[in-house]
Amino acid sequence: MDRSTIDLWVGVLVALGVAAFFGLAMKVGNLTSSNLGETYTVTAAFENVGGLKPRAPIKSAGVVVGRVDGISFDSKNFTAVATLKIDKRYPFPTDTFANIYTAGLLGEQYIGLEAGGEDAVLKNGDKITQTQDAIVLEKMISKFLFSKASEETPTQAGASATEDTSKAKSTELGDAPF
Repeated sequence: MDRSTIDLWVGVLVALGVAAFFGLAMKVGNLTSSNLGETYTVTAAFENVGGLKPRAPIKSAGVVVGRVDGISFDSKNFTAVATLKIDKRYPFPTDTFANIYTAGLLGEQYIGLEAGGEDAVLKNGDKITQTQDAIVLEKMISKFLFSKASEETPTQAGASATEDTSKAKSTELGDAPF
């Protein structure tokens, strides 16, 4: 083969590789598919959103029903306000719960909606009042470690009781060898 033909094929393959890498990056970043039709917008206030990001999925029963449109800070109430775009095909009752979950142990965070029992449904501009914050892994670990450090374990208590008993017996016997 001619040198220029080989260079051409190498260039084509490199361009295809870069395009594939770009497509994969877009897919991982949730920037490609937006199969939502018409949407309605609702808000939900959280004390801590953890690592929740715009474009994060909103799921109900494991099905993506919307996307997080944006996250802002309410300086009056000192809360994070998430703006949610939900597909109009999925009407939720006004007493719906919005919880922040993590996919897997260290995966992306998403909002899970749990429908309530009201007959009235959320409309554009409504606010979801019942929310649960993100669980921050670092806080959980530190609480666990501090609680374990502050309490004495039963094996330590049993060991010290055994040592005290053996010391008392050796004192009673006058440390006489047998």
